[in-house]
Parts: sequence; C-alpha cells; structure tokens
Amino acid sequence: MSELRKDPIVERWVIIAAERGHRPSDFKAPPEPPQSGGCPFCEGNEAMTPPEIYAVRDGTAPNTPGWQVRVVPNKFPALAIEGELTRSGFGRLDRMTGVGAHEVIIESPNHFDDIPAMSSDHVALILDTYARRTKDLRRDERFRHTIVFRNYKGEAGASLTHPHSQLIALPFIPELTRQKLNSAREYYHRKERCIFCDLLEQEMSMPEQERVIYCNDCFVILSPFAARFPFSVEIYPLKHSHDFVEMDAATQLALADALQFILGRYKETLSDPAYNMTLQTAPNTIPRPGHWSSITYDYHWHLEIFPRLTKVAGFEWGTGCYINPVAPEAAARYLRTESSLPRTDNQ
Repeated sequence: MSELRKDPIVERWVIIAAERGHRPSDFKAPPEPPQSGGCPFCEGNEAMTPPEIYAVRDGTAPNTPGWQVRVVPNKFPALAIEGELTRSGFGRLDRMTGVGAHEVIIESPNHFDDIPAMSSDHVALILDTYARRTKDLRRDERFRHTIVFRNYKGEAGASLTHPHSQLIALPFIPELTRQKLNSAREYYHRKERCIFCDLLEQEMSMPEQERVIYCNDCFVILSPFAARFPFSVEIYPLKHSHDFVEMDAATQLALADALQFILGRYKETLSDPAYNMTLQTAPNTIPRPGHWSSITYDYHWHLEIFPRLTKVAGFEWGTGCYINPVAPEAAARYLRTESSLPRTDNQ
C-alpha cells in the first residue's frame, strides 16, 4: 500500500508509491553523448566568455590559460548586476527592477572532467569558490539571498556539458527558503533547539540507520523521509552550522569526500543520471539587521541533489504534492551498496 509522508520542515505531503512497479534497478539513465568542439568553458577559449570575476590561478594573467577554477558572468543573465533596485506596486500587485547577479563557476579547464573523478583537493577548491563568491556578493545590500546550483546534463537544464555550476544573487528571499527559515525559527523559539539537528539525531540514532547512506567525520548523506523524487539525497554537516561560507579547509575536504561518494554512486548504479544540486544556506542578513535574530542557532545549511529519473506532471503541478515510486529506505540501501537491495518477486 502507498504511504503519505509529510516533510517536517516545509510541511509538504509526498506520496510514497513503491507498488507502482519500479524497482530501484529500473531507474537507469540513457547515455548522453559527450560534446566538446568550440566549448567556451575549455582552457584556451577564455576570450569566448565575458571577463572573469574570480579565478584560482598559479600566477597566470586573468582571462588566459593556466587556471583551475574560473568564475565569469553568465552571458545570458536572468538578472543584471547594474542598476538601481526599485520596488513598486499596483494595488495588490508587486514588482521590482530585475537587479541581481548571475555567475557561472567553471569547475575545471578539462571539458571531460567529472566531480567523482577529480581529486578531493580540486573539489574542495570548487566549494571554496562557492563560498568566496557568496561572501563577496553579500557585501551588496541590494541582494537578500544567494543560491548556488548545479544542473548536470541537458535533461536537468545544462546547455553545455563542460563541468560547471551557477550562482544567482536575488533581491528577495525565495518562498521555499523562507518556508525553511520560518519553520526553523518557530521550532527554535518553542524548543530552543535546531529542528535540523533534532532530525539528524533521530536518523542517526535509529537502530538500522535505514535512511543514512554515507557518513564521514563531518557530514552525513540522507535519503529524506519525505523525498519528492527517487534517489534524491540531502547532505548535512554533523556539527550545527547555519552558513556554508563558515567552513574551514578541512571541512571543505570532508564535504568534497561526501559529494564525490554520492555522485560516484549515481554514476555506478543509475548509469550517470542527469541531476540538479542546490545549496541551501543562510540568506544575507545585512539588508535587514536582526530580522533573522536566531538564525545562527536555528538554521542548518545543507545540499540537496535530485536525480532526474521521473517526470513532474499534472498532479504535481496542480497540487504541489509529489509521487515518489521508490521508498527512501530502499533508495538508501541501493545507494549504500547495490548488492544490499532486497530481493523482489520479479528478480
């Protein structure tokens, strides 16, 4: 029988419908042909992108070869960094000028590089670049929130196959982030504890840790109790932290290890599926000092990764409720080790 589960953070219902006929091994992504050619992100093609904003280099000049990670403005930005932020309204309708920042983090000079195959030190450089660009954009008081995301493969929205992430700074706090922040603040004001820490403690203390996929000294990878999509995961720091940018170098290496583990498991067991990855961290508190007065104590940053193995259709769009055909516990077993998947009647 199907089961309804409620996300304790955003209070969103999900239908876990494992009997719809899919075994975890049925979710195999079709191969996507590699592309290269005149890729603007490849080393040697620096003139094909806007001038770089930031780069990890070993003494080479800006906008030339000899870099490890490079950040450039998006050539087709969703928001423009130039201009004054103005707000206006017409009755109950609100609008703002399209001011923000939209950057591309080019993760490697090598077109065919891949996070699971990179060195952990290089993945840590990518994560450090996320933090540096976030901190820099927070100095602009027009921006309320910065979101880092990675679209892997065309089905997930990537227009180029070269390894890259994106960053958008927004002049508002988006609704999903606001829901998480409000839920965390309300819980803390009632209990003086972080709701995320309580949930992590609950998952880690379960006898079989059935939704824990991987754990190192600093991070845990979970298959969420009310996962919207099959094989989606969340990566949390074990030690309470509200802000991604506060990680030190050792913690960045630990996160690189966790990220490489799960993306490697996707590649090995699900035929390297398209996915979206988002960084859920604290907003910029500068524009409204004190607005999130307890955020240091109540919020817990995390990464979310969603493989694109099923389609969002009319029911999901019409209700905001999702149908997940793979139980999170089965997904966790499969991602820990494929051989641990229990037998089913069709195997």
